[in-house]
Amino acid sequence: MADESAWFKSSYSNDSGGACVEIAACADHVGIRDSKDRTGPALVVPTAAWSSFVGLVHTGDVGFGAYPV
Repeated sequence: MADESAWFKSSYSNDSGGACVEIAACADHVGIRDSKDRTGPALVVPTAAWSSFVGLVHTGDVGFGAYPV
């Protein structure tokens, strides 16, 4: 998927077992994985889809049901 040096942890992640997400931005896609399981699977999405999702989260136009943003 991506070299280990390409992955970075979300600023919302913490070390107390909570939301632990890492992102790797590649040429035409973005990898998303659980930072607690770096050898586990990664979700891979097109860069444009990731950018759209992040934009919607920032504007508050996407909700997560029981999970507050």
